[in-house]
Amino acid sequence: MRRLLLTLALMTCAGGVQAQRFVLAKTALELHDDAGRTLARHATRVKRMDQRSDDGRFAVLQDADSGRIELWRADGQQLKRDAAWPAPALEVEQLCLYRDPQGLLQLFLLGAEGLSEQWLIHERRALPVQRLATPPQPSACRVRDAEAQLYVAEPGVGLWALSADAERPGRRLLLAEAQLGEKALNAKLDAWLAEHPAAAPAARPPIVLPTGQTQPMREAGDAADDPAIWVHPTRGAQSLILATDKKRGLAVYGLDGRERQFLPVGRINNVDLRQGLAYGGRMLDLAVATQRDEAALVLLGISPAGRVSELARLKTTLDDIYGVCVGRNAEGGLDVFPNDKDGRVQRLRLKLSGKTWQADVVGEFRLASQPEGCVVDEAHQALFVGEEKRGIWRLGLAVPGSEPQLVIAAGPGLTPDVEGLAIHPQRGWLVVSSQGSDSFAVYDIKPPFAQRGTFAIGTNAALGIDAVSETDGLDLAPANLGGLYADGLLVVQDGHKRLPQGPQNFKLVPWAAVEKAVQQRR
Repeated sequence: MRRLLLTLALMTCAGGVQAQRFVLAKTALELHDDAGRTLARHATRVKRMDQRSDDGRFAVLQDADSGRIELWRADGQQLKRDAAWPAPALEVEQLCLYRDPQGLLQLFLLGAEGLSEQWLIHERRALPVQRLATPPQPSACRVRDAEAQLYVAEPGVGLWALSADAERPGRRLLLAEAQLGEKALNAKLDAWLAEHPAAAPAARPPIVLPTGQTQPMREAGDAADDPAIWVHPTRGAQSLILATDKKRGLAVYGLDGRERQFLPVGRINNVDLRQGLAYGGRMLDLAVATQRDEAALVLLGISPAGRVSELARLKTTLDDIYGVCVGRNAEGGLDVFPNDKDGRVQRLRLKLSGKTWQADVVGEFRLASQPEGCVVDEAHQALFVGEEKRGIWRLGLAVPGSEPQLVIAAGPGLTPDVEGLAIHPQRGWLVVSSQGSDSFAVYDIKPPFAQRGTFAIGTNAALGIDAVSETDGLDLAPANLGGLYADGLLVVQDGHKRLPQGPQNFKLVPWAAVEKAVQQRR
């Protein structure tokens, strides 16, 4: 009888430490001790299997007859089937397990024709993470958790390495050409892994979990970009998220993530807003977005009930308008700070004459390379601007003619691109998207602009919400929005939507979780 011995797992018994392992017999799944004695046996035909010992002794296998995927555990000296899931649509050629840096269990199902699936296994549920292209007809696969790397053997071709982290998809890399058959190639894969020790895992920032997410964009690709939070004047839980779909327009979501409105205003990139602005004897809530096709600003009004409507299109003198932020000026009106990909940043003063809106240029400066994210510190009359490759600049707004100063350089904890910026005025903190490291950095808004900490947004497996990566824009509201957001809310764009794979969206994080993560690093 031909048997396939897989990896060993350790267990503690009354008699001391004893090794156990799952073994595939021709017509059974067996549990063996270190002496090769059969402790338990379940009659079945198994097509593929992988096993682990990092959370007790368990194995994931595919039943050869039904095609379904099953999770088995060693329960003392007995076999126990914990869960079973319907057969996947693809023909599974290999399967292998992966424990991600957050400690969550994932499974790769490698298809015979090169189309494969990645699942998250959590509390007896199998959640689809993504579909991915892999080498066809694989003869073996291994995952090194510390490297988040999937290794695949393709007979007649060689050994491949792929990213196991769905949030950081990378290019497929051919490690070694080897025109060998299945058995010899599998041996070569094991030898290659033994000869190339796994790299030590990089230090990771504290993880916070999203507790909500918006509906995905209408189309695939790079569509979602920048959010702004509108706080309901009397009922915080009815607050809204304005978010740019940079292919089509502006989406408006409730805190439950459902779309309440969509304004097809064209290819807008960034959006920002302020509430309670004084114009024409009235108090108005206004949002401003950059319209790239028209090199213009789209001015939007928000009613007390949360209805968003377009008020005006305001042409600018910028050639390739990109990011924008807004701030309340001394007269109680709105100053708008759009920027251009060529490095120019303008200060425009928004005015209302009768029913006509206009934006007058009152200042301009230029950075050496492309900016985008920015935020106004109204309490200290300052503008923070992110230059994507270099860091964060600060410009004093109270004194005309002031020059911007580079106050936070890209480096440890802030990996280019520098993207979204937001301020928590009560804490005196600046929150920045460190896009290149899929994380967020927190700084003091006063000199010497010390870094308070960093954090990343992980997978909330219980709610089926994926982690956050490659964030563009973000916003925070330091207000009581009720429930989980009683201490405030952070909203971030997610560059890769998983669980399941789909168009980009925005994730919601309780501010209290951010506070805890930042304090953890001090």
